[in-house]
Amino acid sequence: MRARLQPCAQQGRPQQQVKRARNSSRTICQPQIIIYGALAARRAATLHCTPQSPRPRMENPRFFLLAALLLFLGSGVANVVHGADGEQFVYSGFGGANASLSLDGTAVIEPSGILELTNGTAQLSGHAIHRTPLRLRRSPGAGVRSFSASFVFGIIPPYSDLSGHGIVFFLANSNNFTGALPSQYMGLLNSANEGNATNHVFGVELDTIQSKEFNDPNDNHVGIDVNSLKSIAVHPAGYYDDDNTGAFHELLLISSKVMQVWVDYESESTQINVFLAPLNVKSGTPKPSRPLVSAKHNLSDVLVEPAAYAGFSSSTGTVRSRHYVLGWSFAMDGPAPPIDIGKLPRLPVEISKARSRVLEIVLPIGTAAFVLAVVTVVVLLVRRRSKYAEVREDWESEFGPHRFTYKDLFRATEGFKSKTLLGFGGFGRVHKGVLPKSKMEVAVKKVSHESRQGIKEFVAEVVTIGRLRHRNLVQLLGYCRRKNELLLVYDYMSNGSLDKYLYGSSSSGTTRLDWAQRFKIIKGVASGLLYIHEDFEQVIIHRDVKASNVLVDAEMNGRLGDFGLARLYDHGADPQTTHVVGTMGYLAPELARTGKASPLTDVFAFGAFILEVACGRRPVEQAMDDGRLMLVDWVLEHWQKGSLLETVDARLKGDYDAEEVTLALKLGLLCSHPLPGARPSMRQVVQYLEGDMPLPELTPMQMSFSMLSLMQGEGFDSYVFSASHPSSASATMMTMGTISGLSGGR
Repeated sequence: MRARLQPCAQQGRPQQQVKRARNSSRTICQPQIIIYGALAARRAATLHCTPQSPRPRMENPRFFLLAALLLFLGSGVANVVHGADGEQFVYSGFGGANASLSLDGTAVIEPSGILELTNGTAQLSGHAIHRTPLRLRRSPGAGVRSFSASFVFGIIPPYSDLSGHGIVFFLANSNNFTGALPSQYMGLLNSANEGNATNHVFGVELDTIQSKEFNDPNDNHVGIDVNSLKSIAVHPAGYYDDDNTGAFHELLLISSKVMQVWVDYESESTQINVFLAPLNVKSGTPKPSRPLVSAKHNLSDVLVEPAAYAGFSSSTGTVRSRHYVLGWSFAMDGPAPPIDIGKLPRLPVEISKARSRVLEIVLPIGTAAFVLAVVTVVVLLVRRRSKYAEVREDWESEFGPHRFTYKDLFRATEGFKSKTLLGFGGFGRVHKGVLPKSKMEVAVKKVSHESRQGIKEFVAEVVTIGRLRHRNLVQLLGYCRRKNELLLVYDYMSNGSLDKYLYGSSSSGTTRLDWAQRFKIIKGVASGLLYIHEDFEQVIIHRDVKASNVLVDAEMNGRLGDFGLARLYDHGADPQTTHVVGTMGYLAPELARTGKASPLTDVFAFGAFILEVACGRRPVEQAMDDGRLMLVDWVLEHWQKGSLLETVDARLKGDYDAEEVTLALKLGLLCSHPLPGARPSMRQVVQYLEGDMPLPELTPMQMSFSMLSLMQGEGFDSYVFSASHPSSASATMMTMGTISGLSGGR
């Protein structure tokens, strides 16, 4: 329904337009409102006015009441205009559009008329869908018609260089997205239906997170999606000049600035064009002549129903961003109607608190008081600077966005007090903190680096690891250097580490994990290891896979963390010999001989991790004869006796899927094989766990070995196995196998 204001007719001159009264001596009249639609086509109400009189004459009381009601309603929807045939509409702001839009999740129309899709809450999504479906086909057998859309949007991130996750404009045959997930799925799809041809959805994504599983080129791109978030065409966000140079200008989607998008589909050529440009709030923005991203795809094969729903979907992940749409227009078989820029609401602005100034002093020139005050201020500033002094070198400028100030970390952890201590990780303490500006919860790990040798390469690796984006990895946010300390800043996981759930006493109130949760965590960690071994731009060897380094998020997903010992090298390159580090019970026997960590040494540790989760036992435990019992030897011995399932954690009380448990135990033994060539890759491990590939037929005789003897034979001497507590024995050895130090696991 569309409202249009027309001038009223002067009494006795119904066809003559009368100017609006500027003072009491001129004709006073009220505007006439014409409503297009089935109801208004049958009846219209007109207010007549008389010269020199501010009071209108009422020929029919019912018509007067109807006209007054329509005037009231029309004033509330003046920014929402719909075509008479229902095939085009314009929202120049969304004031009064609640009747035209279906909202769910976090989506809401603010009093200012702006459409807010996400409100800064983590791991949620919002949808805004035009209630009336669009008639894409003129007849059931015809193809999808040409259409054009335009919208104005803005994204306000909590941090200048981090955001999540973006906005999708879509057309879909269904308006039900109850099963869709937030984060990288953008509130549009989920892990089960991703890529299915039955989704019947077309979309244009404005993505601010790089998801390797969707082949995203970066964390600031525009893509064309068909039934999947793996875009059929994608390009970094920006626009091309219309002059002769055609220069490309990059646009930052999370710049908190307003931008405009145009989406065109031409049915005959099946051409899809997407344009992006910054919005000029004063004069409007002309549509660029060259599209940002284009593709040819017959949408008749995607949107198979005669009608489809148009709308927006947006979601957040761990990082909480706000996503807004200010205006929207759409049309079939023609260009989208122009959006009235003058009527658009303003994008909210995040106003940061101004930092307090030290002192503002007005001092008399030449007096002793001035000199005393200056000296006092200088002394205070020097002391304060020394308190928060950092180590900064010129080469670190290239890593600027990933560096935190020591002052912020000191305040976040309340001076690294004992009450903020979470535990001990490999070679360092871990403190919980809340960043003073963003109020984001973080975990800060302090690592000692006594030597300058290799620090540049180490920082470069830290920054590279910080670019990892996977749902089963703990996000490394950045670092800081001070004196002989390196501080690593991680995303904070409130549920703590997995070993608390495996070994915590019932009196401590720790929730016991059932088998389904344990198997989900095993598969999640396997997926994370596959990503860093094969799917990231470089090969990353974690070197410390264990239960205490697996953190549990709010949905009880396992996330592999603590990359403090990780090493990187290019795909196809040979890993370098280095000091052997890690935790006893998870160390592959060949490490003492070769000193080379590889993906297969991580696979060995993952095998021990599987057995630890399934059996509820540590990889190395105290034996009855005061010796050391290796978990892998104990499980293998039970398998040889035909009692493999007796090794399952007794606290499960037999409540588990026997096939899944058997798969996990045998896979754990296979991954823990002493010969590296006999171990599977992480891609094979994931395929075994997901049921995409059967586990090879194994017998206890094929797996016969004594891990304790093999470890001692490879150079892990008896000193390691006489540690005071087997669960915390972490080895740091030279390549010849000589023990040079021990450190506690987290």
